[in-house]
Amino acid sequence: MGSGSNNNTTLEDLAKLAGVSVSTVSRALNDQPLISTRTKQRIWALARDHNYPFRHYMPAGPIGAEGSIAIVTPHMRGRPLPLSHPFFLELLASIGEAARARDCDFTVSHTAPANYDDLVHATTTSRASGVIFLGQSMLHEALNQLATTNARFVVWGAQMPGQRYSSIGSDNLLGGRRATLHLARLGRKHILFLGGTDPEAMQRRQGYNEALAESGIEADPKLIVPVDFEFESAEAAVNRLLRRHVAFDGIVASSDLIALGAIRALRRAGLSVPEDVSVVGYDDMLLSRLSTPALSTIRQDTHEAGRLLVSHILDDPADHLPVLLPTDLIVRESCGG
Repeated sequence: MGSGSNNNTTLEDLAKLAGVSVSTVSRALNDQPLISTRTKQRIWALARDHNYPFRHYMPAGPIGAEGSIAIVTPHMRGRPLPLSHPFFLELLASIGEAARARDCDFTVSHTAPANYDDLVHATTTSRASGVIFLGQSMLHEALNQLATTNARFVVWGAQMPGQRYSSIGSDNLLGGRRATLHLARLGRKHILFLGGTDPEAMQRRQGYNEALAESGIEADPKLIVPVDFEFESAEAAVNRLLRRHVAFDGIVASSDLIALGAIRALRRAGLSVPEDVSVVGYDDMLLSRLSTPALSTIRQDTHEAGRLLVSHILDDPADHLPVLLPTDLIVRESCGG
């Protein structure tokens, strides 16, 4: 701090130091576009040097940004979505790249909404231009209610029946169907589905069921196994099935991380992938390309997702219709063909 700093610096003091009006100082501290970037930087430097208590005046991002976006992760099964999950790290990177291309800043919020009031808090207490929710978890109806307010937000996630809010997501039903049909075409008759109860996994499971019916394979309830969105959960689930001698020759996993957990359990049990069991994941994370064997998967276009999510907040499209991104089957070593 400067030698003349104190805790009683006022807007008037900063105006005198900067040689500008009080209104110019106020606008500069609030990052108003009418004030030049150079003037803002000079006034912010003076404010810091003289210990001006301007926290409540601070804009959402650094001076000169064209906008700002808050990233919020709702509660999933009673806890915040883990940002350490590799898929969400890749999605966050895509959002960050898209924001940077638009001269926009983004922050990841500490909040994890669990109900409508939490959603309102997340969208009204931030100075950001808008909020991107990474998944709707069980908050579909609450998000519908939020859509009747002036809140600007968009959801990365599944398109839901009766949806009134905007979302960007992949075609989960088609993705699950494609993964299952591919294994059926390879001659797999006992195909296991591993996934959670989140909206995306449930739609992928629906696609799995449709593909079984289309392939003339009778669905077996023992081969639909709920797992958490984690490597260890999938590994434990497959271990339990193997101990109970449940027969399966293919796996459709609702995420790549789940697929990789399943593969580790199979290999530790002395089974070969893909000779004994063919496996298809979902996401096409970097890890899926580097694994041994390389993982066949359903690709989600996170690059395009990031661009669309950022564009929705900054450009606020008039129609607010959900966007379904196409999914592609990427065939690698883990399914054998």
